[in-house]
Amino acid sequence: MKTNVVRALSAAALLLALAGPVMAQTATDATPNADGRIIADRLCARCHAIEPAAQSPVPQAPPLWRIGQRYPVESLAESLAEGIVTGHGPVQMPSFQLDTASIDALLAYLASIQRR
Repeated sequence: MKTNVVRALSAAALLLALAGPVMAQTATDATPNADGRIIADRLCARCHAIEPAAQSPVPQAPPLWRIGQRYPVESLAESLAEGIVTGHGPVQMPSFQLDTASIDALLAYLASIQRR
């Protein structure tokens, strides 16, 4: 009896050990734009709505889910690499530059939230 319990526990532990990497990969795949979302939160959320259908904290700053109505999202890569400088009425957008991986992540997130 004791041997059966030990075998069952060993088999369960082995299955969990093998499933761990698969479960981790699935969690990552479920949120492919997570890095872009984090960048948007850090750099943009103070003025722009970064969630679909939300309103921007600064009314003059367009919600990021509507950016695609003004610009093709994929065309923003160069501006993000060089540093976007613009104003939103009384609020000046801070200047920042992103590396290629961050640009790709942010553009993937922006593309995923666009609404027409």
